[in-house]
Amino acid sequence: MLKQQVTRALGLMSGTSLDGVDAAVLDTDGEVIHGFGPTAFRPYTPQERAALFAAQGLWPGDPGVEPVAELLETAHAEVMARFSDIQIVGFHGQTLAHDPAGRRTHQAGSGAVLAMVSGVPVVWDFRSSDMHLGGQGAPLAPFYHFALAKYLKADAPLAFLNLGGVGNLTYVDPSHARPEDPGALLAFDTGVANAPMDDLCQARLGQPRDEGGALAAQGTADDALVAGYLAEGYFRRVPPKSLDRDNDLIARVAQMGTPDALATLAACAAGAVAAAYEHLPQPPARLLVCGGGRHNPELMRRIAGHVPSEVLPVEAVGLNGDMLEAQAFAHLAVRVARGLPTSCPGTTGVAAAVGGGQISHP
Repeated sequence: MLKQQVTRALGLMSGTSLDGVDAAVLDTDGEVIHGFGPTAFRPYTPQERAALFAAQGLWPGDPGVEPVAELLETAHAEVMARFSDIQIVGFHGQTLAHDPAGRRTHQAGSGAVLAMVSGVPVVWDFRSSDMHLGGQGAPLAPFYHFALAKYLKADAPLAFLNLGGVGNLTYVDPSHARPEDPGALLAFDTGVANAPMDDLCQARLGQPRDEGGALAAQGTADDALVAGYLAEGYFRRVPPKSLDRDNDLIARVAQMGTPDALATLAACAAGAVAAAYEHLPQPPARLLVCGGGRHNPELMRRIAGHVPSEVLPVEAVGLNGDMLEAQAFAHLAVRVARGLPTSCPGTTGVAAAVGGGQISHP
């Protein structure tokens, strides 16, 4: 087991946006952030992205899983080769399927393969232990968000919003000493974020996203459709709670023109964030936004119009919003190696604070 010491960790993240592999170095003892290191991004080719998209919903052993796992391992190994002096790696893998009710989840890719290739210990399979104990297995970044709040010397509750394929929110009360303390964290998936907008742009325009939210800004949202989406039972469920990437919103906007469809999808994502506020102990003064969605001014405008917090990209407080989730898995890898918890009742609904992840040595 790793001793309490500052460790140079590399975090690897391939999220539900399916755009590529984020890689970030963090100097941490698993509790305190001591410094931020270099970062890298390895984009997926259009062919790789298509293969990953086609593999959504697959479980281990299903036809087609093995070549996708090899694709992921190759992409991650390529980006790992850009770094040196790394002591440990946190490898998230690519979520292909997530079924909290069935207590199962599937992140494709083997940390054992990456450990063998890189010669560095790799921590992976972060979600299974949590789910075996009744947790949602997601989100996992909140323990890192707690460390960030301490790093920022926050003296009042604040929230982090990650706008990836799915949105997730972490409420942090930094008055607590540890992330697993009752009341320190509340985290859950808000609802759709970039995934339906990106998928629609890919299908209709052959483009990976609505660059700068330009098309959504030209459209008019269908308020009745948005209200119908926000009336779904998920939004009333008490957190913690989590979602898979898949949803049927694209089918619901199929008859709309592209600008109106994108405006409607952005309104659904923003409305989901507003609905999330109903579950928070109090409105945080600041909502710090990371993930690709913060680059969509129309989405950010709609969120700011819905919530009573100051809505800021995390760059406003000196953080890297593109690499925050990769940094999170670097931080979590060190926590796993030290035997510290990585989730708790307030983040995933697990019965008690639990450490996830398995460690593969070279």
